[in-house]
This record gives sequence, C-alpha cells and structure tokens, in this order.
Amino acid sequence: MLFRISNHYVSKTVSILLVAETLVFIASVYIGVAIRFFDGDSDFQNFIKMDNFFLTTFSFPLVMVFSMSAFGMYKHNYREDIRNTFLRLMPSFALGFGILTLVFYIVPDIYIGRGILGLVIIIAACLILLVRIIFYQLFKLEFLESRIIFIGCGTLAKECRDLAMHNISYHKYNIVGFVQLPGEASSILPSTILPTVNSLISLANEYNANEVIVAVNNRRGESFPIQELLVCKLNGITVTDAASFFEREACQIRLDSLQPSWLVFGGGFDQSFLRSFIKRIFDLFASTIILIVSIPVMLITSLCIYIEDRTPIFYRQERVGMDGHLFMVLKFRSMRNDAEKGMKPQWAAANDTRTTKVGRIIRKLRIDELPQIINVFKGEMSFVGPRPERPFFVKQLYEEVPYYNVRHCIKPGITGLAQVRYQYGASVEDSIQKLQYDLYYVKNNSLFLDVLILIDTFQVVILGKGSR
Repeated sequence: MLFRISNHYVSKTVSILLVAETLVFIASVYIGVAIRFFDGDSDFQNFIKMDNFFLTTFSFPLVMVFSMSAFGMYKHNYREDIRNTFLRLMPSFALGFGILTLVFYIVPDIYIGRGILGLVIIIAACLILLVRIIFYQLFKLEFLESRIIFIGCGTLAKECRDLAMHNISYHKYNIVGFVQLPGEASSILPSTILPTVNSLISLANEYNANEVIVAVNNRRGESFPIQELLVCKLNGITVTDAASFFEREACQIRLDSLQPSWLVFGGGFDQSFLRSFIKRIFDLFASTIILIVSIPVMLITSLCIYIEDRTPIFYRQERVGMDGHLFMVLKFRSMRNDAEKGMKPQWAAANDTRTTKVGRIIRKLRIDELPQIINVFKGEMSFVGPRPERPFFVKQLYEEVPYYNVRHCIKPGITGLAQVRYQYGASVEDSIQKLQYDLYYVKNNSLFLDVLILIDTFQVVILGKGSR
C-alpha cells in the first residue's frame, strides 16, 4: 500500500485518490461550461477551443488540490467521516476560490467568468464529496488491510503495535499476533502471543500474513530466527525491521530502535552536487515568492511591534548552522527587550510570559520567521531544513542526545518536517522527538519532500498548529 518517491514513502491509496480528484476537477470545468452553454452547442465548442482554455482547465485543479492539501485532506494522518470531510471541504474550497480570483486578476486572459466559475465550484464540491463517500466505503473492505506479525514481545514491539493500532492514515493494519523469542520479557498481552510450534513461514501462511515486523533490539545469538526470516522473504512475505517501520509509518527515525549500521549501510543521505544545486535553486525561488507575497504582512507586523514596544523591530541571535558554523539569525522580535536580561537562555514555553501581545500573534501564525528569508538569500539557511538552535542548547543536546549532530550536516531551514509535525521544543524530551523527524529529513531529503513540507507549512499557518 506504500511506495517511495525520492526516498519518501507515499501511500498508493492517497495517490489514487489524488489522481481521481484531479480528474474530477478537470471534468467539473467542462461540465460547468457545458451547462452554461446548454442551449447553444456551437457556443460550447467555441468556448473550449479558446487558446487560453487549457490554462484555465489546468489552473483550476492545481489550485484546488493545493487548497485541499493546505487543509490536510491528503495528509498521511488524515482519515475522517463524511461530516468532518464536509467541514474541511468548505474552507478549502473558499481558499481555492480566493486564490483563483487572485490568479484571474493577475492573468485575466484565462478568466472564465463569475457565473461559470461559481457553477464549476459547486459541481466540483458535490463530485468531490461523492468521491470521498465512495472512497471511505472502499476503505472499509478487508482486502485492503495489511496482515502483520511482530517478531518480539518487548517494549519495542509494543511501540510498533501502538503505531500500527493507532494508525490514522489511509493504510490499515490487521495485527495477527506476536512471536516471543526465548528468554525475552513480554510487554504485551499473553493472548496475543502466537504459538511457535511450527516454523515462521508456516505461521505466516496459516494466518495469511503478508508482512513480518522485526521488533527486537538484540539480533544476535541462536534464538534470533534469521534463517526463518530469509525463508519468509524468499516466499514473497515482506520482512521489515522496526527502524524502517517507524520511518515508513511515522516519518521518524526512532533513536530507541536505531542500529548504527542501519544508518551507515542504508540508503539516503544524498549530499551530491546535483541535490545541493537543486535545493539552492528551490530556496531562492521559494524565498523570492514568499518575500513578494508577504511584504504587506511584514510592513504591518513592523508597525504593530513598534506601536506596542517600540524598537528594535527585529532581533539577531546566534544560531548553529551547517557543519557547526555559527551565524546570526534574523527574526521579528516577539519578546520584551529584557526577556533574558541577567538570565541564561531558556526554552520557549507555552503561553510564555516574556512574549508581547503582538509577539503571541506572530508566533502563532509563524510570521516572526519571515525575516529569515534574508538568511536564505545569504546562503546561511535553506527554506526547508532542521530548525537552527542556539549554541547553548546545542551543546547540552549534543551531550545528552545520541546522533544529535547529524542534523548539522545540512543547512537549517525556516520550516521543516519537525516544525510542521511537532510543536516548538520546550525541553530535552521535545528535542528528542524533533530530532527523530530531523533525522528522517536529513536521510531522505529531496525536492519532492521539500514541496510536501512547504504545503504542510501552509496548513500550519492557516490552522495555527504547533506554535508556542
């Protein structure tokens, strides 16, 4: 049910849904025009033969899919009933209508008229809702489930089970049971432990399992069934270790299940010249577009900061960048001038009393991050990457958290996977959680993943998730 694009796992089901709804949006344009010119067949033929009609047909699904993505309707963790789908669909279509209005204002030659556009929006909304209803009914079918067996009964196996059981993506799991290794302490219910009288392949065939998850940390000794796992793999059963399972399902590289050899001999970690060149072009392009669009917001923010707390409007702070090099990050000031006067650096906290009224708003909407575009132009940061931390915290985390320095092998970013999937780090524990997302990004970074994170960033801004 999953495949990889540029080392990033993508749901086949989501991909099919995306293609189906793109076709629906294209069809909606033609249906809307056909209804508008129902009385005159020649008018319909002339309209769709217009030179710019192809651009109109192309721009409509592009904008609408982007708007639905911004509201999380194609996310890995999105699966809701029809009522909640409807509640998400309306604001996403409203956003799409607003963007299309702006596009038509900038490029008036592709405008199809208010009447036709309104009709197309209504038709598309009804058809998309119908597609989602059909999709949810198909999703309930048992043949779409993956039947899995876990090797191991310890805490790691329990974590894997919890991830599979509480999986809210489009990928469904049916947990057959667990195979306990000799001498292994159990952290799961005895009733879920499978009998080990027969071989592992016989067990998989008996329960019709199509995947085996290896969820044990110690893989040495005669008790580990390496030969039986090989037999399973040769018979077409997928064999996956816990680290790869977490990487696939949670977009994390879990520290508690990580083997150093897995990082060394595994794929990913593309630091080639071509990747660096493409990423730099993407950084400059994305930063330029965001800068142009956000200039009015930045001017209003500067004025509000000045009215509430006078100068300085911006603040510069030392951060750790690529390869441990230090640089000065530029941000809108969201705290009082004396926020850390006479104090050592502190973690950001929920409802931080040091923030100003304007600061709380711009943090919630991530507007305080916009001046970092200057750091991107200077080459000190990327648009997408791990969040740059202060040297004081980096030193502390480097001593306490394994593999923490791996995140510094690429440039830090204004936004990133950890920023859109997790809240601001307020402790060492939060930093560990964020590092697991950062490691995934460092290992699997690509232009495709950068675009997905950028879309998720719009959702964070629109819905105000993950801020402090």
